[in-house]
Amino acid sequence: MNPIEELLASAATPFEKAHAMPRSVYTSEEFLQAELECVFSKDWFCAGRASAIREPGEYVTLELAGQPIMVIRDKNGTLRAQSNVCLHRMSTLLEGRGKTSSIVCPYHAWTYELNGTLRGAPAMDQNQSFCKNELRLPTVRCEEWLGWIMVTLNPDASPVQEQLSEVEHMVADYNMGDYEETFFETHRWDTNWKVLAENFMESYHLPVCHRGTIGGLSKLDEMICPPGSDAFNYHTILKDENFKIGVAHPNNTHMQGERRRTTYLLAIYPSLMITLTPGYFWYLSLHPAGVGQVDIMFGGGMSNDFMNDDSAAHHFNELKALLDDVNVEDRGCTEKVYKGLCSGFAKPGPLSHLERPNYDFAQYLASRVAP
Repeated sequence: MNPIEELLASAATPFEKAHAMPRSVYTSEEFLQAELECVFSKDWFCAGRASAIREPGEYVTLELAGQPIMVIRDKNGTLRAQSNVCLHRMSTLLEGRGKTSSIVCPYHAWTYELNGTLRGAPAMDQNQSFCKNELRLPTVRCEEWLGWIMVTLNPDASPVQEQLSEVEHMVADYNMGDYEETFFETHRWDTNWKVLAENFMESYHLPVCHRGTIGGLSKLDEMICPPGSDAFNYHTILKDENFKIGVAHPNNTHMQGERRRTTYLLAIYPSLMITLTPGYFWYLSLHPAGVGQVDIMFGGGMSNDFMNDDSAAHHFNELKALLDDVNVEDRGCTEKVYKGLCSGFAKPGPLSHLERPNYDFAQYLASRVAP
């Protein structure tokens, strides 16, 4: 069987008898091409937090399924996504994150307005086919959802809010749209993107992989892993009340009981992973950089009541130091998993009840790549 057939056969097994996905799903170039074509070219992808590009001219760039894209705040304050490729000799235009008053090609200085219209192009007056008013950067669909920038190459994708209305209702009392991003980084790890996604989706590994950091803050018997949805899965854990920034701020009076220390681990398909607590959030937005490498957008911050606390800087420093240590542990574990997957001895084992989200993720992938 080819990798797609292997996944479809594995996904047909009921959860009570489920195993991890076949190794070829992680190691095959053929499967990677299917993902780029059927997943990353079709579904919504997270480009970060909208608060990161709050002012006109602020932008972020990314590559989605081989397409260079910019997301920029135009002069009218509109969030817009468009091609990041010049209409002249096809150089990419912007890099990384930043702020600009106009978009200037680094190759021949063709200059675009923030909305993608061509403002000017030097030494083009002798070409009779050149018409400045007819040239504009192609647009890409872009929506803001609870503070997240979501983009898609698919003109027929249903709106984000429609796909994720259940998530919005489920975490409404967290007011996630108001959380403030206080850090953002990019990384590349030597593992398959799905290995890292699945690592996030289950907390079964916390007591072992994270025994030096957060492993003792959550108990396996308090983890709840319900069946997922077509567009996402999730599980919840309870934070230790002594972990002050991980529970509701004293000024937060609308959350009661265990809700004040409940953490949601949301996996928004295909690759937005959000840890949402009443006090802080952090996230990963993942994109394959090949079979054995993953590009990671890593960011996070705090809820408004912690941001407005006089000790906000202290809370942030403690949180960021903790997350950095957690990332070191996760990188070690996920790179070991990928190394093991590449072995001829590798064979997928049965899943724990705490890995229900991994099973649902396999169902999602199977539904996307099926002929």
